[in-house]
Amino acid sequence: MGPPSNSGFYVSRVVALLLAGLVAALLLVLAVLAALYGHCARVPPSELYDRGIPDAASFPRAKQEELPTTPKPSPTRKPEVATTPRNWRPPGPWDQLRLPPWLVPLHYELELWLQLRPDELSAPALHFTGRVNITVRCTAATSRLLLHSLFLDCESAEVRGPLSSDARDPTVGRVPVDEVWFALDMQYMVLELGEALQPGSRYELQLSFTGPVFQDTREGLFLNVYTDQGERRALLASQMEPTFARSVFPCFDEPALKATFNITIIHHPSYVALSNMPKLGQSEKEDVNGSKWTVTTFYTTPLMPTYLTAFAVCDCEHVSRTERGKEIRIWARKDAIADGDADFALNITGPIFSFLEDLFNISYPLPKTDIIALPTFDSRAMENWGLLMFDESLLLLQPNDKLIEKKSVISHIVSHEIGHQWFGNLVTMSWWNNIWLNEGFASYFEFGVINYFNPNFPRNEVFFSNILHDILQQDNALVSRAVSMKMENFTETSEINDLFDLFTYNKGASMARMLSSFLNEKIFISALKSYLETFSYSNAEQDDLWRHFQMAIDDQSKILLPATVKSIMDSWTHQSGFPVITLDVSTGIMKQEPFYLGKVENQTLLTRNDTWIIPILWIKNGITQSLVWLDKSSKVFPEMQVSDSDSDWVILNLNMTGYYRVNYDRLGWKKLNQQLEKDPKAIPVIHRLQLVDDVFSLSKNKYIEIETALDLTKYLAEEDEIIVWHAVLVNLVTKDLISDVNHDIYTLLKKYLLKRLTSIWNIYSTIIRENVAALQDDYLALISLEKLFETACWLGLEDCLQLSRELFRNWMNHPENEIPYPIKTVILCYGIALGNDKEWDFLLSIYNNKTKEEERIQLAYAMSCSKDPWILNRYMEYAVTTSLFSFNETNIIEVVAASEVGRYIAKDFLINNWQAVIERFGTKLLVSLVYVIGRTISTDLQITELQQFCSHMLEEHQRLTVHAQLQTIKKDNLKSKERNARIAAWLRKNT
Repeated sequence: MGPPSNSGFYVSRVVALLLAGLVAALLLVLAVLAALYGHCARVPPSELYDRGIPDAASFPRAKQEELPTTPKPSPTRKPEVATTPRNWRPPGPWDQLRLPPWLVPLHYELELWLQLRPDELSAPALHFTGRVNITVRCTAATSRLLLHSLFLDCESAEVRGPLSSDARDPTVGRVPVDEVWFALDMQYMVLELGEALQPGSRYELQLSFTGPVFQDTREGLFLNVYTDQGERRALLASQMEPTFARSVFPCFDEPALKATFNITIIHHPSYVALSNMPKLGQSEKEDVNGSKWTVTTFYTTPLMPTYLTAFAVCDCEHVSRTERGKEIRIWARKDAIADGDADFALNITGPIFSFLEDLFNISYPLPKTDIIALPTFDSRAMENWGLLMFDESLLLLQPNDKLIEKKSVISHIVSHEIGHQWFGNLVTMSWWNNIWLNEGFASYFEFGVINYFNPNFPRNEVFFSNILHDILQQDNALVSRAVSMKMENFTETSEINDLFDLFTYNKGASMARMLSSFLNEKIFISALKSYLETFSYSNAEQDDLWRHFQMAIDDQSKILLPATVKSIMDSWTHQSGFPVITLDVSTGIMKQEPFYLGKVENQTLLTRNDTWIIPILWIKNGITQSLVWLDKSSKVFPEMQVSDSDSDWVILNLNMTGYYRVNYDRLGWKKLNQQLEKDPKAIPVIHRLQLVDDVFSLSKNKYIEIETALDLTKYLAEEDEIIVWHAVLVNLVTKDLISDVNHDIYTLLKKYLLKRLTSIWNIYSTIIRENVAALQDDYLALISLEKLFETACWLGLEDCLQLSRELFRNWMNHPENEIPYPIKTVILCYGIALGNDKEWDFLLSIYNNKTKEEERIQLAYAMSCSKDPWILNRYMEYAVTTSLFSFNETNIIEVVAASEVGRYIAKDFLINNWQAVIERFGTKLLVSLVYVIGRTISTDLQITELQQFCSHMLEEHQRLTVHAQLQTIKKDNLKSKERNARIAAWLRKNT
């Protein structure tokens, strides 16, 4: 994101004199620093205006009587400028991550001149020029101003004020700016003033600057180059969240420092400019070279944080509709608009807005919504108020694409970003440590929206597949983090970016869902309405949310809680990990403990005494029971005891709404096994899914024996829900097992699984052959089919292999007959594995004609599935000697090495071509290749052999890293071998 944390600029005039004798020796260092980081250039402001940048005061604006009109800065005052590294400056507020509270921004007048021309797309570097005038209120006397700035060259800096109540008062004075310097480690611009600002007064900071347009990353202001209507084109767009606004304009870049914005964009006349608000007006401006530019101004925004400011300058078309009197426009490539690819998104956007408006009884406050589909967008999607941005792959849908999987992905992401208009935009977390208040609730309400428009959608199963499964795999008591972090945990700006992870999104959504489940929907929504109304256009802490839930609880008498909402929810959001609940069905004793990855290993580390206040929704013999609470380490629930009857069983965590795993004593698991073998349909699908996922996770981490998990699979011949099969196969047929599989266990597993898999295979193979369109409304099948087909073909099911041949050859001969998307990866792989160079060369020709990264990665992987050594050798030669495989994501040698046949071929290829490989990919590739090639090692001798193989290729520090990693791989593989031996023993008894 930025320069290293040990860099920065500071010098006073006194220090400059003392260091004068060192200037010659440091000249080179200072020049490098200046080139890398920039400084406030001594350019008269008048020169900036000569370049053709218009004066903000000349444009009409939305009425804002309390804010002054912005005059042009005086060209007579130039601040002193000098630069030095961080360790030569005194300690001060610039060493802190948070801004000092001396200034509160009220309003920004922002102008950006985006100098993109349609005839200069090949320019090696693009820059933009701008000016921002920030009205601030001083809260404490200070002669030093800090605001955020990164990668920007400051051309002038002035302070005007104190401001009077008359916005046009010509007598307003100026505060001398003696010096401007940058503390880059915390990304601050510092203004040293000649006199102190007075508390209670308002001032205006006037800053002119230039900055870079990023081309290799989609942060700040960035460039997209793409093809449309057969021509090469480009657009500029912005991504400010979380801390990139400071790389576009100097600002107070923290979420609680909300202000209003007047935005002006100067752009080439052939482009359209978009921003948060509707266009207010347009005029023409001529630069010193006589070139004409369009000046587009926009209405004043509501109060909002800097991370929601948004701009786009593009040559796109749009489709539009009106929803409740407000225009919605979807912008995209002209080809995409003409083909109708934006129609699906347009048709769902308005109803989603209306649903959430009605749900919260709060109208969307902006007069319009623009949504732009960007050809490439690393952030996937962004909820900017009034100008939402999406990667086009997540927004556009070809009209002939009938499969619900793509529609579902688009619906979820659009719902998520629209949900942010309330959670994040209207009410914003006070700081990034509570970003889950934005992302968690937006993620949760995705499912509320989808369920409203599709009442038959399997909401619980989809939530498990999309949200719960992944986070429960990653979360644990030792190495994960809490959802709500303490401020003191943050010391660097880069740590803010790390918060955008599964814990914020998935665990945050799970917290909201659990809260809704132990209250009820009415109380849940009522509390959120109160919260949103109270903090509209403002900021909130986690405790503010809990207070409004507590108010809703206190206003009724039906729901009784064992503690305050804050006490309950803090036990989940302020500590890492989640609990495992173990129920002894003989005694009714229930206990909780933190979940660890590998319980036995970590017993000496179990020093945590934390407990959770856990809501237990449960069913007994298929009947929903009353909510109970486990608010201690253990508790007795006599009602959960079961009798000797075969039909007496208990399942905890109704619909998996609680964020925990459930274990049972031997009798409890035995009762569930008996019920599954007797009548699996008596246990709802979501709980068959839960049982499989819990039992395999608990066995993998040594809470129970692997045999307990395997016992639960005996009934599978009667299982016709593909999502349950998916859970079984993902947990049982793992990459570790496939890598280490020997003939004995493979034969046993093949016999055991194919006997049970035949029924579900017949159902879906028939659909694929006869009526693939029947899958278009079966979301769970679409996300589960790939693993089913992959396993069936790996097990050598002849019908799977034959179907792969048929579909691949049919596609080869008739390219219009596309391979069904849900199983395309498997069919491509086995089409190549079962074919020869004819199939391989065909796929290479398809690869060369594809431009989408996702499709190229899929094809590159498939070409590595060949079983012919000479084809794989040729493949790697292409990778090293040609530019065909130029994408970083298609690391061909590593892809080849990942296959069973390719592992040995890649090793030999590396021995014979290591110098060419290093020149092409660098030594980092070699390190990752060693891990791939050595993924099955289990002895020290194998480690030694592998180290000898690669020692001359790696540097010393890399050899040490490789040795440590290989030891870890060996240790993990020994565990896997032990586990696989027990699986084999169980299979012998049960096959």
